[in-house]
Amino acid sequence: MSEHGGALNLQEPEEGVRHKLDPIELTDGIQLGGEAMPIIAGPCAVESAEHVLEVAEIVAAMGEALGAPMIFKASFDKANRSSLDSFRGIGMEAALEALAEVRETVGLPILTDVHEPDQCERVAEVVDVLQIPAFLCRQTDLLQAAGATGKAVNLKKGQFLAPGDVPKAVQKIRATGNHKVCVTERGYSFGYNNLVVDMRAFAQMRSEGIPVIFDVTHSLQLPGGGKITGGARRFAEPLARAAVAAGADGVFLEVHPNPDEALSDATTQLPPDRAQLLLESLMAVRRAVWPSLSQITDPGEAQ
Repeated sequence: MSEHGGALNLQEPEEGVRHKLDPIELTDGIQLGGEAMPIIAGPCAVESAEHVLEVAEIVAAMGEALGAPMIFKASFDKANRSSLDSFRGIGMEAALEALAEVRETVGLPILTDVHEPDQCERVAEVVDVLQIPAFLCRQTDLLQAAGATGKAVNLKKGQFLAPGDVPKAVQKIRATGNHKVCVTERGYSFGYNNLVVDMRAFAQMRSEGIPVIFDVTHSLQLPGGGKITGGARRFAEPLARAAVAAGADGVFLEVHPNPDEALSDATTQLPPDRAQLLLESLMAVRRAVWPSLSQITDPGEAQ
């Protein structure tokens, strides 16, 4: 960490890279932080067993067409919805059964959120990657319970958390002996009802040896301000391309056959055809920037 309280000093003209980034294994055969760019995709929530299986088949076909490593995502519980009467899910056990069916039938590895420490062990029986929601990214008991499962942990960076403070949250997970930890960038609160993505954050967090994923969907949100969270889907392409060019190691995006009819995140999920076109362009950007990313080394190694 730097002398500036853990945050990088942005006033320095050149900081260099302090920690070499070593790839982590998200699940068998899928690494994050190397040349390949894993894609985490699926609907916001498990709306029904039939629906989640339908979307999983779309995601699998997309991955085959792109030649990209794919991880299927869907939340079993949307515990932080804006309104009390908003759709949360079909229940934890029913949703986990649906996700297990996806894993067995479609063959994709699975990612889902956990909200409480006592959920981690049960959820880890079904999924490959546990995800910590952004609003819970500093909850020590939750982070350590997730780490203790031995499964890879994707820490969503809170909208309130500076990049230089992320390593402290990551260390809570690594303290369990689990080093399969990555962080997902999803924008920063900017005034009321708006998020802004700071493209410097990818270099800052990667310089701490932390692989970083870009969350296309939730970076488009316009939180609060009404009964449901709004969003600006039209900015998906420019933000995602900029993030990959800035060094994002993977991409997270929500895909829905009929986004406007989705039971959550209706304003930010992408239809499959648009998602595939976007991912094709992101993979081209990744191929273009990877040589320069892979050549960055820790200054200490050169001495």
